[in-house]
Amino acid sequence: MLREVPEIPSASIADIAFILLLFFIIATTMDTDSGIARRLPPLQPEQEMVKQPQIKERNVFVVLLNKDDQLLVENKPLNINQLRETTKEFIENPYNNEKLPEKEVIDVPFLGKYMVSKGVLSLQNDRGTTFGAYLEVQNELVAAYNELRDELAIRKFGKRFDNLDYEKQEAIKKIYPQKISEAEPKNIGGK
Repeated sequence: MLREVPEIPSASIADIAFILLLFFIIATTMDTDSGIARRLPPLQPEQEMVKQPQIKERNVFVVLLNKDDQLLVENKPLNINQLRETTKEFIENPYNNEKLPEKEVIDVPFLGKYMVSKGVLSLQNDRGTTFGAYLEVQNELVAAYNELRDELAIRKFGKRFDNLDYEKQEAIKKIYPQKISEAEPKNIGGK
């Protein structure tokens, strides 16, 4: 006598598979990539690229990061915790110090005539520098600009920079334009 094999109910298998898939998607942690959000300047026409203005040495704030992730700012060792304040002082040059960047007077909407620094931050790193240290230095340099913008926005408009309308943000960016120059990594430390 032949026995019939009972049929396996398959109606709920798709539901179970979907629930398991959903569980694994929700329970799995995804590694997020860290990176630098930066808008590149527009490409300059060739005739303008030939005429590069000479930048005076006093207008360049040199930040070096070696293969051992040690920081050298303006040829002096510096702790990463001091970088933001040192950078802010360079950018702002509040007392018009001759060793800090030159200033020029420009007319800024909403704010009138304003003394603006010609300073540029130059970040250079070794090929052996870790990405984490590089990002940490980048974050401190950008944070210096952000704090200066916030301080000015609060002083002039009573609001943080992010809470201002577009036109007022652009006015403050004219006073503190983010000028960070990144040189190609070099093999300075021999790693």
